[in-house]
Amino acid sequence: MTTSAAVRPESSTAGAPGRWRSWRWAVLTLVVLAVIAGIGAYLTTPRPGGEMDAASTGPDGAHALVTLLRDNGVEVIVAGSIDDVERAARPATLILVAQSQYLTDTTLLDRLAKTPGDFLLVEPTARTRAALIPGLRISAASTFDSNPNCALREANRAGSVRFGPSDTYTANDGRAMTRCYNGVLVRYRDGGRTITVVGSTDFMTNEGLLEAGNAALAMNLAGDRPRLIWYAPQHIEGETSSPTSISDLIPENVTWIVWQLCLVVLLVALWKGRRVGPLVAEELPVVVRASETVEGRGRLYRSRRARDRAADALRTSTLQRLRPRLGLGAGAAAPAVVATVAQRAGADAQFVAYHLYGPPPATDNDLLQLARALDEIERQVTHS
Repeated sequence: MTTSAAVRPESSTAGAPGRWRSWRWAVLTLVVLAVIAGIGAYLTTPRPGGEMDAASTGPDGAHALVTLLRDNGVEVIVAGSIDDVERAARPATLILVAQSQYLTDTTLLDRLAKTPGDFLLVEPTARTRAALIPGLRISAASTFDSNPNCALREANRAGSVRFGPSDTYTANDGRAMTRCYNGVLVRYRDGGRTITVVGSTDFMTNEGLLEAGNAALAMNLAGDRPRLIWYAPQHIEGETSSPTSISDLIPENVTWIVWQLCLVVLLVALWKGRRVGPLVAEELPVVVRASETVEGRGRLYRSRRARDRAADALRTSTLQRLRPRLGLGAGAAAPAVVATVAQRAGADAQFVAYHLYGPPPATDNDLLQLARALDEIERQVTHS
């Protein structure tokens, strides 16, 4: 006994580290899965943005083209303002200007025109053309797929391109220029810089790169120099934006990660909570009629000749039913019960005492007579 008592604490103590190791690995697995899910959500969630936005992964964004250029060794500098363009500009730099509808200040356009480097103007507006390319005028629009039909190397390598709705250009001052795709793409020299103008934006977007030779032409034009300044303003420069709240500053990816961590914590809590165990199928108890129960018990008493126990059961049941009707408590003495029953039923007191508290019957016939007498006494009390 002493040895057994000494062994039990050791076994319970030894089992605790085992249980700790078992659920520790489970929790670690859930944490790793949550981290992987968070990283996947961050990498695959679309990043909103406007047209030609270098960081936007939407259909109109330009994240795919910027990524391809960087993968091919081009240094892409995303400028958010004219100041950024002026700081990053070099004589051998290519400056891509898109979304020129937001360039409404002539002072900013004059500063952009004086910036060193070559220009790639994507679907410029009339104000931008007047400031940067005054010798160029717009002609009729073209919406069909076309071949280069020019000597420009970048266009010939790309082949057929699907521009979509686009503008075509021609010189209004007789200057020499290269016209490709029926004038959708033109290039000429002006004041020691190379200016390239393309009358469509769609072929450079994430969605447009998948069609025909669009990706090749976009790569050839934007990757013509080892250094590219990407200037595609998404709002009018100098315009004040509306105030933002703290919730607006929280990235959507962070919100998804927080919800996933909450789900993991909930799953761990459910897993570590006390379990009630699996459901056990049980058969319904057998329904036995009351008469069968009485008959069965009577047969048992008869087989054992237990007339005394049968009589005691009959008297006890009768007294339990009579006492509440007579206003007596469960601990009422026998003389008080006998007197009350005799008075209520109008029967002889000795008759009542003999049947309620008398000796056990000697024969089966006496037991039957006792049952009939008890039933008669109870009937008289009930109807009195």
